[in-house]
Amino acid sequence: MNKPLRWVLASMVTIALLPELGWADDLPGTSQTSVATDTGLQELLQWADAHNPDIAVMNYEIEAAEGRIVPAGALPDPVLRVELMDFAGPASPNGFNVLPNRVGGTKYTVMQNFPLWGKRDMRTEIATAGVSEAKSRRIALLAEIHSKIKIAYAQLYQPFNLKKLNEEILALLQDIEAITRVRYSNGLVPQQDVIRAQVEKTTLRSEIITLEAEQKQARARLNAMAGRPQHDMVAEPRMLRRLPPEKFDAAMLPEKAQRNNPLLRTLDAQITAAEANQRLVNKNRYPDVTLGIAPTQRGGGIDGWEAMVEVNIPIRLDTRRAQELEASAMLGAAKERQQSLANNVMGELQETIAAYEAAREQELLVTNTLLPQAELTFRSALAGYENSKVDFATLLDAQRAIRLARQDKIRAQVEQEIRLAEIERMIGEEL
Repeated sequence: MNKPLRWVLASMVTIALLPELGWADDLPGTSQTSVATDTGLQELLQWADAHNPDIAVMNYEIEAAEGRIVPAGALPDPVLRVELMDFAGPASPNGFNVLPNRVGGTKYTVMQNFPLWGKRDMRTEIATAGVSEAKSRRIALLAEIHSKIKIAYAQLYQPFNLKKLNEEILALLQDIEAITRVRYSNGLVPQQDVIRAQVEKTTLRSEIITLEAEQKQARARLNAMAGRPQHDMVAEPRMLRRLPPEKFDAAMLPEKAQRNNPLLRTLDAQITAAEANQRLVNKNRYPDVTLGIAPTQRGGGIDGWEAMVEVNIPIRLDTRRAQELEASAMLGAAKERQQSLANNVMGELQETIAAYEAAREQELLVTNTLLPQAELTFRSALAGYENSKVDFATLLDAQRAIRLARQDKIRAQVEQEIRLAEIERMIGEEL
């Protein structure tokens, strides 16, 4: 065999058996025990925290909710009433006149309403629960945005590395095509070898075009979710997080989700507010008191004082019962809504855990079984092609099997990152 062909085939072996692009050695038994993240992802998450407009909206809603606490527990504004007596008519000392010191008498009444039976405390509790709900909704939104950014980053990583793999193989195929042309011109191989090499190159170029479009789409999603201008560049993803098996305890994840899921904590605050509202409505069966004091002015001085006590009479029992029924129904609805959400979260969590474990097993299968098998097949096909015992199509098929196995491994690793991001969103914390 001539030296150019041997050099090309040796290069083909080297590329086919190279470690996966951008990945550290993560086979069983390696020393990798910590999670590695690309700084580009962390910068995107930090930018989203500071600039995403949806999060800014939630920050304002929290401020608004906090501003409702003090008014909720405060006394209502006092009322000032001014009554002019004998400002006109026969009894008026100065005819028609509305000046306080020129009428028969002027009464100044100051009244203050006092809600009793702990109603102010309950209103404060409701407003405080509103703050907790707003904060929980912000945490839920933040977790959702972080999850989407992590997923989009993984979706950017996949086409980036698949494209890089295809470009390296494409460069190799160009050399192979040149060699097959020479061998064909010397009558050593059929024209089919040249055609197969050209078809393989065209297929790779088509895949590269598709992968470039996927990269652009993923970058657009990342910028949109982080609240960045679309023309801003996103760093090329060099690696994804690698979660050691000991850090993934599937048995503990449901407990964490039950305890920390932001949406469930939001409904906790809604239930607290509904319970306080129910107690407040029940307290409305009892009256409130209004106290007042009224000095009376005659001429230029005060010549008398009056005091008053006013009590509202809650006799509209049908109205009270309707309000109590409404409050009870709202509390029941909040509890059932939380239970329904908890069921959905637990079901979705178990589905995601199963998908993550399947992707991890798929990666191990490809790494430990499929790739070694494909490599052995490729070595055998290469030796056979050198000895003219197998045709060029068989060699290309063997090389394609290795490429597909490496692609499957990248996809399995991306799938794991996507599932991890979804699990972190549901449990409310980083793994």
